[in-house]
Amino acid sequence: MNLIFITIDGARVDRFHTGLNFSKLIPKSAFFSKVVAYAPFTIAAMHAIFCGSYGTKNGVNSYWSSPKFKKNKFKTLAKYLQDENFVTHADTINTLVLPKTGFDDLIVHDELTDDLTQRHIELLNQVDKYKKAGKKFFLYLHYSNIHTEIMQNVLKKYNNFSSEYFSNKEKNIQFYNKLFFDSDVYLGKILQHYQNLNLDEDTLLVVISDHGISTGEKFGERGYGVFCYDYTLLSGAMFCHKNIKPIQIKNQVRSIDILPTILELLSINQDPAYEKIQGKSLVPLMNGKIESRIAFSQSGNPLSSSKPPKEPNVSAVRTDEWKFILNHYDDTEELYNLKTDPKENNNLVTKENKIVQDLRKILKNHLEL
Repeated sequence: MNLIFITIDGARVDRFHTGLNFSKLIPKSAFFSKVVAYAPFTIAAMHAIFCGSYGTKNGVNSYWSSPKFKKNKFKTLAKYLQDENFVTHADTINTLVLPKTGFDDLIVHDELTDDLTQRHIELLNQVDKYKKAGKKFFLYLHYSNIHTEIMQNVLKKYNNFSSEYFSNKEKNIQFYNKLFFDSDVYLGKILQHYQNLNLDEDTLLVVISDHGISTGEKFGERGYGVFCYDYTLLSGAMFCHKNIKPIQIKNQVRSIDILPTILELLSINQDPAYEKIQGKSLVPLMNGKIESRIAFSQSGNPLSSSKPPKEPNVSAVRTDEWKFILNHYDDTEELYNLKTDPKENNNLVTKENKIVQDLRKILKNHLEL
């Protein structure tokens, strides 16, 4: 079995059902609609996904820490597959997003000028040649246009406290929806070519979002990578193969669970020469097991600075019902009941002492691992 892995950078999971092509793929997949990202920004989020462990362990916990990835301790998805004689290719937004280890060819597109649809169709043609030559392949495709447009039209135009941005939420929503619609068109064209080449006969297709994007929900975050609220932390993942029974799983899982899931689906054992993967395979949930998993996340609030901090200064622990947030930068805490308050507006930290104590202890133990 081969692997094609597509990341739709910045795709909010609450928009998946609004996209024509996302909506077509969901009923053909094992779809996880509540995947909690380790970080609400791409660099730390993708390193956690590719090694199956949190940034607190793998070394990549901020915008600045890609060079600190512990490649000798954490085996990456690409390295696992390279060691299994897969040809490994990636097309990504920059050299910092993914661990480089294990890629035969890691190429970077120009996010401002390249036509990603045509570029990625050509890469599908390339892996089709590998298929016809009897070679196994792994192709990673990074759709970055949502990120690029947010960078150009939001991040460079406003700061995190711009009243002009936060007072025009409807405009922000319409702008974001247009970007998501474009990503849906891209996905449709890629899937159509994927099927035209009959790659779906023996390929595991994984489609994810790495994190969400703000449309002005919380003052102080006009994009992402500041707070640990659900509009940026929740993502989605679809696993599609003819041998995978379609199912929709609404229970909470973690982005670090994606790597061990892929390994199990490809019948690859975890390598004991490296640190044990923190994530757990989602295959039991695909087969009907009902289970939710506690998730940890971190972010870096720049506060009044124009640059994010060198280390995370916000940490969170999330269950299906509760989220506890510790703001290290001012030692404040937040607690939200996600069932009754999904938009995280009503801080219950002074009203639910037992829950606060339990989640504070869980978060403290995680940070000290």
